[in-house]
Amino acid sequence: MVQQDRLTPEQLVMFLRVQKKTKKPFGRILIEQGILTEEELKYILGEQLGIPHIWLRKGLVDPWIVNILPKEKALRFQVIPMFRVNNVLTLATADPNAIFVFDEVSRITELEVQPVICRSSDIVEAIHEYYREEVTIDEVMSGIDESDIEVVEAATDKDIDELAEMAEGSPIINLTNKILLRAIRDRASDIHIEPQKLLCRVRVRIDGLLYKFMSLKMEMHPPVVSRLKIMANLDIAERRIPQDGRIQVNVDGRTIDLRFSSMPSMHGEKVVLRILDKNKALLDINKLGFDTKILNQFKSVLKKPYGLILVCGPTGCGKTTTLYSAITTLNSSEKNIITIEDPVEYQLDNITQSQVKELIGLTFARFLKHALRQDPDIILVGEIRDRETAEIAIQASLTGHLVISTLHTNDSPSAITRLLEMGIEPYLLSSSLLACQAQRLVRTICSECKTGYYPPQEVLRKLGIDDEKFMLYKGKGCSACYDSGFKGRIGIYEFLEIDEGIQSLILNNPTIDILLKYLKTKKHRRLKDLGDEKVRQGVTTIEEVRRVTSAEM
Repeated sequence: MVQQDRLTPEQLVMFLRVQKKTKKPFGRILIEQGILTEEELKYILGEQLGIPHIWLRKGLVDPWIVNILPKEKALRFQVIPMFRVNNVLTLATADPNAIFVFDEVSRITELEVQPVICRSSDIVEAIHEYYREEVTIDEVMSGIDESDIEVVEAATDKDIDELAEMAEGSPIINLTNKILLRAIRDRASDIHIEPQKLLCRVRVRIDGLLYKFMSLKMEMHPPVVSRLKIMANLDIAERRIPQDGRIQVNVDGRTIDLRFSSMPSMHGEKVVLRILDKNKALLDINKLGFDTKILNQFKSVLKKPYGLILVCGPTGCGKTTTLYSAITTLNSSEKNIITIEDPVEYQLDNITQSQVKELIGLTFARFLKHALRQDPDIILVGEIRDRETAEIAIQASLTGHLVISTLHTNDSPSAITRLLEMGIEPYLLSSSLLACQAQRLVRTICSECKTGYYPPQEVLRKLGIDDEKFMLYKGKGCSACYDSGFKGRIGIYEFLEIDEGIQSLILNNPTIDILLKYLKTKKHRRLKDLGDEKVRQGVTTIEEVRRVTSAEM
């Protein structure tokens, strides 16, 4: 700027003194003093760094290339891909000094980045223009290989009206297949199709959290829902009441079960599809993330010939998977295993599985009574919901059967007080209960973007770490993990085996405080302590453990 006579040497010295005193960037000082405008500064910086300055006008951005970078990243970094020539991506940016951004974009796209400078307002406007939210039928016609996904069970001989004909049309089939295929390949557990006032939102649940998947025009919602109903053998004309069904598809050479559920809402039917992929379900008890000591204790209790074992925790914490892995471990030709579930999630070989049907009176309690006449060795009860089911389960466990079930409590000691509050006699519970296990699922740090950092000393102290140089880990966020920093989940398990001391306490109908006081003397490890161990091992983060255990930082 001195060479261009935009600054005198005296002004330069004066502004350098201001910079030293205020610690502000030199360019910002010049703008505040009225020497430069924002645009002039960018132009000069671009010249200095050899980065060209452009006006981001219509026609300069290739609409087919913008999606090479996720919209969330583009907004965060204030950049937009413009076009690609061979292995070079031209990237519009408002900050020519953001070298780390160019490196990150290069890593995500696997292309060499050539930055160009333009106004940040133009970039934001271009992002909203070129990253379109809506998917049209024409766009889904391409890029789908019909052989990728095949419906195993489809409807036949149905009354097909105009909507049914549309649902059977190639574009809607392609769109529905695209949604299912991508969700399955992204390891989603649920697909939510939600009609709203102006559009239809599609979200997927991955590792326990919902992520926006795509948005459809509202006119595409009815035929997509009808297509799914046809696949599930349901009545497409009935939209006033909820419907449940099952769809089976073949994807990448394996069979996937989809549990269909629809519910009327203000703007149309909301549909949720639960994805049940038996091949990806961890039914090996050794691979669920158990602490070695707790795993050995759990296996030891499973070998008992009779008694009651409870697995506790909120919805979606992996209780069913733990139950399945337990009976898979116990499954043998010498054992008669019966399960009573609502619903049956995975079909297992050599095990009698029954599904509760409350509409016709087949409740957990009634099924359990009949199961006892089937000469069982092991009974799995999907959930203890009421006193009657609890009483029958306890009676079964006292008469020579091993009963495994779940209960909705936050931790393992609370399972004892919950059953007592239901009205179970203390002497029956004391005699029958073998163990209670509480669990949670924590997201594991994404291996693609895992990075180490040195936390504050106070954080280390709360984790029980004395080493000031101890390194913890977190994920920066990348395309492989939906920009969350996490990929996959692992369990943390609080195991409480019922010893003579607890049996004596149960006989006196204890409060939760009395139980916790006793367990403290036994150095019982609670969920938070076990989660902190996963943090020290670099498996997950402190924030994730606090999120699932509801503990304070």
